[in-house]
Amino acid sequence: MAKVHSYLRDGRAPFPVDPRVSEQMSRIRGKNTKPELALRAALTKAGIRGYRLNYAKVPGKPDVAFVGRKVAVFVHGCFWHCCPHCQPPRPKTHQDFWDEKLDRNVRRDRRNLRALRKAGWRVVTAWECRFRKNPDAVVRRVQRALDAPHLGD
Repeated sequence: MAKVHSYLRDGRAPFPVDPRVSEQMSRIRGKNTKPELALRAALTKAGIRGYRLNYAKVPGKPDVAFVGRKVAVFVHGCFWHCCPHCQPPRPKTHQDFWDEKLDRNVRRDRRNLRALRKAGWRVVTAWECRFRKNPDAVVRRVQRALDAPHLGD
């Protein structure tokens, strides 16, 4: 017999049609996701250290931030950030809700990118699908950003 969970609803999301969807969605995390952990392991393997996690003192709270060198790294999940490379499909159920939410995420990402660049930060966006296919290429992009001359303050 399947275990039935009752979840506290905060009103931000519609009720899922299938209770299994609710259970699955409740397991999604914003920090320490599998792609983030994999990137951090790859950076460590390459000898790249000295970063802060989820640095809240700059726009967007980068997943990995090299504060002294002003390099921000975002690990974007393809679904949540509307990957331009693999273009994952959007849900067909509650379509208005999902379109609004995902479009809002993309607008927020663009706003944060502009604000970080204006503040003199270099930004690397590591897309989940790209990292999965070629983690070394993403690590090289981070290394190039770290090696680049400072953009100024």
